[in-house]
Amino acid sequence: MNRALLRELYAALAAALLVVLAVLVGRHIQDTRHTLRVNWPPLLATWHPHTGPGTWAAVAVAGAVVAYGPALAARLPWRALLATAWAASTAWILSLALIDGWQRGVAVRLTTRHEYLRVVDRFDDIPAALRDFTHHILLDSPGNWPAHVAGHPPAATLTFVLLDRIGLRGGGWAGIWCVTVGATACVAVLVTVRALAAEGLARRAAPFLVLAPAAVWMGTSADAYFAAVAAWAVALLALAVTGRPAWALPSGLLLGLTCYLSYGLTLLALLGAAVLWLGRGRVRERPLLLFLLLAGLAVVPTAFTLAGFDWWEAYRLLVTRYRQGAGGVRPYGYWVWANLACAVLITGLATAAGLRRTGAVLLRRRGSARDTARLALLVAAALLALLAADLSGMSKAETERIWLPFAIWLLPSCACLPHPRPWLTAQATLALLLNHLLLTGW
Repeated sequence: MNRALLRELYAALAAALLVVLAVLVGRHIQDTRHTLRVNWPPLLATWHPHTGPGTWAAVAVAGAVVAYGPALAARLPWRALLATAWAASTAWILSLALIDGWQRGVAVRLTTRHEYLRVVDRFDDIPAALRDFTHHILLDSPGNWPAHVAGHPPAATLTFVLLDRIGLRGGGWAGIWCVTVGATACVAVLVTVRALAAEGLARRAAPFLVLAPAAVWMGTSADAYFAAVAAWAVALLALAVTGRPAWALPSGLLLGLTCYLSYGLTLLALLGAAVLWLGRGRVRERPLLLFLLLAGLAVVPTAFTLAGFDWWEAYRLLVTRYRQGAGGVRPYGYWVWANLACAVLITGLATAAGLRRTGAVLLRRRGSARDTARLALLVAAALLALLAADLSGMSKAETERIWLPFAIWLLPSCACLPHPRPWLTAQATLALLLNHLLLTGW
């Protein structure tokens, strides 16, 4: 066994031990103090071994990606690869969700008392609802919003209101929307890696992006939809800085939208900064690019502000609401490191090994391939955003879904692993075990 492989195995083992420690310590805290507010720490889940309609489909998808994914990713034409990656990702997410059955796994996920669909009928007059939005954020306010509505800017809720308006009503359609749109996130990441690093690295990353354990929480969580919007904002910016500046305008539009889907997605600025840095000198029309980016970025915030929604006031009230609820009880001293165990569970042991590789590339940049160093910098920016969210104290628990927009950017580090099939097997096994042994809350 060569030394590099041994180091990767050590990194994976360290990540696994972190998860075990988070489970054991979390179980003790929850049993003795009852302050974690989760049944199976560090995840919001319940121990519930089960199978379901999606079991055999999930196993089949996993087996096909492990067996044929690396070879197909290497030889398919680029556009065919993107389409195949999206289709396979959709199949993987949906089959995992259907392990819990259609009703529990898809149709009712977004209709529970904390979710967005509970308030669709309160948005009959959208302008009035936006003007009145901040008046219902605090727990002691009249008609306070459900947790997820209060915890996000109104673009998140408006998405499901608009789906209802065009006839796609109910939890089933909302769930399918999150799955099919969320699955495009892997395509956006591939486009970005190809634009900023190399097509070969994107091709090697493709099976890992498809078979991510994060799929357990992408079906069906609104955060999967948020992750896709954020990923395409970054991807379009990557295209803009590599010679097609016109893409800066839609990138700016999506970047502005992400800030009105989730407050935490303001940290996407770190990824955006990394993209601009990597693209420096590769576009001649830099002033035009920056103008288009800023123009696009201003559209959504301006529209919501003119409609009467105050983002800063809403965030201030959300911080108070967070402390009024479980966030005020959950101990920071446990979650500040247990959240990282959640990150291991959504990105897998292969990503831990891949991060060791990309970390080594950054530490010895002179002796590293230029394309790999560029990929490592992109991954590092995502990791920095994730760590900033962790240290903020506003992500105590439930990060298995909240961090999806950042976690998917760690997966391309797996492109640096020389033997993909064993690592892909580990990724698939982790996802299948999680979905069959636990009843997840999202």
